[in-house]
Parts: sequence; structure tokens; C-alpha cells
Amino acid sequence: MIIAAEASGDALGAGLMRALVAQSETPLTFCGVGGHQMRALGVESPFDIAQLSILGMSEGLKAYKRVKARVADTVALALAEKPDAVVLIDSWGFTLRVAKGIREVMPDVPLIKYVGPQVWATRPGRAKTLAQSVDLLLALHKMDAPYFEAEGLETVVVGNPALNVDFSRADPEGFRDAHGLKPDTPLLLVLPGSRPAEIRRLMPVFIETLQHLSAVYPELRFVMPVADTVRKRVLEQVQGLDLPLIMTDTEADKLSAMQAADVALACSGTVSTELALSGCPMIIAYKVEWLTYFIFKRFSPLKYVTLFNIVADKDIAPEFIQKDCSADNLVQAVSTRLNDPSLRARQTAEQFAALDLMGRGQKPPAELAAAAVIKHLNL
Repeated sequence: MIIAAEASGDALGAGLMRALVAQSETPLTFCGVGGHQMRALGVESPFDIAQLSILGMSEGLKAYKRVKARVADTVALALAEKPDAVVLIDSWGFTLRVAKGIREVMPDVPLIKYVGPQVWATRPGRAKTLAQSVDLLLALHKMDAPYFEAEGLETVVVGNPALNVDFSRADPEGFRDAHGLKPDTPLLLVLPGSRPAEIRRLMPVFIETLQHLSAVYPELRFVMPVADTVRKRVLEQVQGLDLPLIMTDTEADKLSAMQAADVALACSGTVSTELALSGCPMIIAYKVEWLTYFIFKRFSPLKYVTLFNIVADKDIAPEFIQKDCSADNLVQAVSTRLNDPSLRARQTAEQFAALDLMGRGQKPPAELAAAAVIKHLNL
């Protein structure tokens, strides 16, 4: 049973499923909760995971009853399907509740967590909570392991999947040709996020930024890949705008756009690592509810939110968070890079160096994760 509550988890789940089938000598069948990528591999989710795309404490409190109901649905599915093992992917609040629910009714089923909470960033006590709830952790970063192993949780570091995105499918020249863009037409990639709350908070600022940029740079074009989880919300916000905006919705187009773009304006998240891998210099923006931000600033030792900035301990990609996430600041940061090719080149080189520190070029995480699952289950 594979349980993924967000688009990023759905991608991890699909990758793990393919790797498990390839490596296991035992024929496998799957059930669980997921999105369109897992559905394409045969997993019929009992509900739309968009219901679980929640960001921030206040939003979480408002959605408590809905989340509780979806937890019950997921536990009921486990009881009906009686899986030999359960893999719970990311989404701390939801998957922890599911783990506890399944443990209560199926105490002997192995529970495997794929992606642990970032206890090195904030709330280290979660390491103990997770150790008491699951049997194995598949961690993304080397810095995860000491926290969980200290609590007695078996931990296997499989690496960050974003470091192994396959850009062999990308065709930046073909992408420009298909959309009538000349090789020297400036192109800004816009990535507003994959959660409804991110779209709600960031899209108004992003739209204002694009309108200012379009007035200053009439030749500038914009491309916006849209996640399946928020497509309707994004289309509602851009409808009727007089902007030279290209909308895409396929993974191949997203990868091609990353390599075709001169600069990216991106919501903070996994996509920043993918962008760095593509060679695209970026500006990072983010907004959360004030209480979540206050707690993060109060208890987190981190100076940055972008993973490669954290690893390098340097603001390679400029970050505009909360009140700093304004159209004026974003316009200035984008303009500076559009006007200075040497700055773009330096930032790209620094992003590559940080990726090397993170383990770029390692074996695909899905393969390592599948091997760890198979070993743990003695398949």
C-alpha cells in the first residue's frame, strides 16, 4: 500500500512502484492513495488528494474534520485490502495520523516512511514521534539520519529525487520553436506552486510582477507550468489577463521550459532543486500565514529556506519571504538578471556547485528506496 497526499508524493510513489516491480522477485500488486501518476500505474485512490493540500497551522485547523475523515478512509482501505506493507510518503500531518490509525487496527503490518520531517530545520522532537510510529525511514538527506537513528529508527538515506530528474527528454530549442519564440527572445519561467494555499498567496504577487515586467520589457515572454492539483485555480486567476503567457501542463514541457528560460521566478520547494539541475538561475518567493512564519522564525536555526542555499550556507538564489515577497522586489530581482548575462552565469555555476555538495549524480533514489523496502520486507 502506497500513500501519497500531494503531487510531489504522488511522483515519488509512482517512481517507487516502478522500481519495486523492476527489482522484486515476488510479483507485486498495489493499492493506496495518490494522484494521477500513481493512477496511471493502477492505484485507484478512494478520494482526490487535492483535499489534503494544506499549508499552515490555521488552514490545518480549519481542515481538521476533513483530514480526519480522509485518515479514516485510508485506514478503512488498509483494512479492506490487507496489505503486506504500507509506505507513507511525506505529508507529515496526514501520514502520521494514518500510520497511527493503521498501527492500531493492523499492529503487525510493516510501516515505512518515505521522506522524514526536516527535523534539522525545526521541531527536532518529531524524530522521536516518527520513531515510535513506523519501522523504517527512507530519508532524502544525509543530515536527516543522525536525528532519527538516535531515536532507534532504522534509516536508509536514498537521496533527493530532484537531483536525478532526467533532462534527456528536455528539448529547449523545440519548445521555443513550438511556441514561436526566437532563440534570443527573453523568457521568464513562472512556477507559483502546487498547493491551493500557495496559489492563493503567491499568484496575485506573481501576476502584478509579470504585469510590471511586461510593461518594461515588451519583448519578454512568460511560461507557466501548472500542477494538476491547482490547474483550475491557476486558470481562474490568469483568465482575461493581457500577458504574453504560455501555459503548459506536461512534465516534458516543464523540463524543456526550465532549460529554455533565461530566469525563473519560483515558489519555494522541491522545484528549486530541479531548476538548479536544469541550469536555470532563479528567484525564490514564498508566503505563509503569519502564525506559521512566526513559529518558524522563532524555533528554526536556518538562515535560508532553499535547500541548496542551506547546504552551501549562502544566498545563491535570492529569497523573498513574507513581507519581502512584493512585486517591487521581485521585479527588481528578475530585471537585474535579465539585464546581466554574467550574473546569470555566475548564479548557475554556484547552483551547480551546491548540487554537487548535495550528491548530484548519485544512483536514482527510487532504486535505492525500492532496494531498502525489499530488504526490509525480505521479498
